Amino acid sequence: MPSRKYADGEVVMGRWPGSVLYYEVQVTSYDDASHLYTVKYKDGTELALKESDIRSQSSFKQRKSQSSSSSPSRRSTSRSRSRSPGRPAKGRRRSSSHSREHKDDKKKIIQETTSALQVLILFKPSENNTRRYNGEPDSTDSNDTSSKLLEQKLKLDLEVERVLDQYSLRSRREEKKKEEICSEKKIFEPIKTTERPSSKTKELEFGGRFGTFLLIFFLPATVLYLLLMCRQDDPSLMNFPPPLPALESLWEAKVFGVFLLWFFFQALFYLLPIGKVVEGLPLSNGRKLQYRINGFYAFVLTAAAIGTLLYFQFELQYLYDHFMQFAVSAAAFSMALSIYLYIRSLKAPEEDLAPGGNSGYLVYDFFTGHELNPRIGSFDLKYFCELRPGLMGWVVINLAMLLAEMKIHNQSMPSLSMILVNSFQLLYVVDALWNEEAVLTTMDITHDGFGFMLAFGDLVWVPFVYSLQAYYLVGHPIAISWPVAAAITILNCIGYYIFRSANSQKNNFRRNPADPKLSYLKVIPTATGKGLLVTGWWGFVRHPNYLGDIIMALAWSLPCGFNHILPYFYVIYFICLLVHREARDEHHCKKKYGLAWERYCQRVPYRIFPYIY
Repeated sequence: MPSRKYADGEVVMGRWPGSVLYYEVQVTSYDDASHLYTVKYKDGTELALKESDIRSQSSFKQRKSQSSSSSPSRRSTSRSRSRSPGRPAKGRRRSSSHSREHKDDKKKIIQETTSALQVLILFKPSENNTRRYNGEPDSTDSNDTSSKLLEQKLKLDLEVERVLDQYSLRSRREEKKKEEICSEKKIFEPIKTTERPSSKTKELEFGGRFGTFLLIFFLPATVLYLLLMCRQDDPSLMNFPPPLPALESLWEAKVFGVFLLWFFFQALFYLLPIGKVVEGLPLSNGRKLQYRINGFYAFVLTAAAIGTLLYFQFELQYLYDHFMQFAVSAAAFSMALSIYLYIRSLKAPEEDLAPGGNSGYLVYDFFTGHELNPRIGSFDLKYFCELRPGLMGWVVINLAMLLAEMKIHNQSMPSLSMILVNSFQLLYVVDALWNEEAVLTTMDITHDGFGFMLAFGDLVWVPFVYSLQAYYLVGHPIAISWPVAAAITILNCIGYYIFRSANSQKNNFRRNPADPKLSYLKVIPTATGKGLLVTGWWGFVRHPNYLGDIIMALAWSLPCGFNHILPYFYVIYFICLLVHREARDEHHCKKKYGLAWERYCQRVPYRIFPYIY
């Protein structure tokens, strides 16, 4: 982990975001995860700055003293010594007059350039002025107006600097003093401290050590309970607990072998040299890992393999008949994988550990994941499990349930309810694989380590809980009319549109904020150099992609009718999961963006549900 350079309470010179001006600031805190310093300016403004935007006061004072230490006589002496003895005086006078003319021309060009830029920027019609001329109400308040004026001023400073650098209009003395401008008054007294920042995880989630210990047993028990309830003739919550099967019936070596074959089959597709290779976000040490984007190709190859098996009369209903055993096999494999991941993480260097899974507590780090990106050569275990075996296994399980329904109920066609569930969830999976590159910016990849939480979630929870609606419909068929099916389809399309358009808007902005196609978007600038979107879907609620997720989850459950609440477990779970993730995002963004995030929350008050939450 990179060492911290400035201590809390130390008075340093901080660069104002978007300019070359340095002001006296006091370091108040340091974030180990984002490696940003929170500093306080003399007017009380608090911002988060990178270490490259902070300099010590001694460097400014030393440079200033060096520039003013030589007397005029010494400077003149040095100039006279530098002249060639054989050079005629007339030539010297001509060259000096020529240099003065050159300097005058430079000053004139600089003044004209600066004035022209000021006129262009100050008299550029703003969006608010256009609204007023069109008779539309202005929705911005006084704080937004002042921030826009500041933003215009910063844009002017940056444009002037760019022009001066581009055409070499800056004098040598000005070039030396470019980054040495600072305020003269001193208002903060330095507070000396020898405390060094710790790389350990300080804030524990999921109830800390005790909560994570319970979750290691509670999550597999929940999966077992849901699957047993779906097998009952009356899957009412009042019939608790369901009859437990014999322990020997939950395990079969052949089923475990089929699961291993599926896992390594997907690993083989992952290693195929097809698809582009992209870089992930920079790690704490500045290094970027490379990822091959070929998930959609792997899905096409998997579909071709499944189609071939069906062509040769392979009974895919085998998945339905041994569904409980497949779930137990997946849980056992995820536990073994988690143990391997934790043991190998003990030898990982400090910089490779996850910021959220380095608490020093065995159970907590085992659950959340101790190592951030465990790899075997170029094979990234976390990235592979995130989208491949579990997500594609979800689609295969749904197809097996559709075929099992037709065979058990002697139907020539699957029911309309089963078709809707399969179609909606297939769209969701294909969308995730088609936009695979967007996964690299999620918290799962950038922040969470790879431990039991993600291993069990990717390999067990996703394929066996997300397919709960299809599994339920096999034993409890529901007949729905075409108008009802059309209404449910419209609801799913609305949720998908919100989900996909919001994510695309965010990903396109992250990839290229200067894209002319995104010029209509408004942003709040932050000290990190990034912007917070306040228009489009992200100006409607803070997490519009979560809103789309919840609407789609509801559409997946509605084809199961209202006889039992069991098919709606996924909706309830999804709401709880997204509320938890939203709370994590809020905490992370508040620490990362500081006052800019507070302004964003004032501008966009609703988190997920408009006018509700």
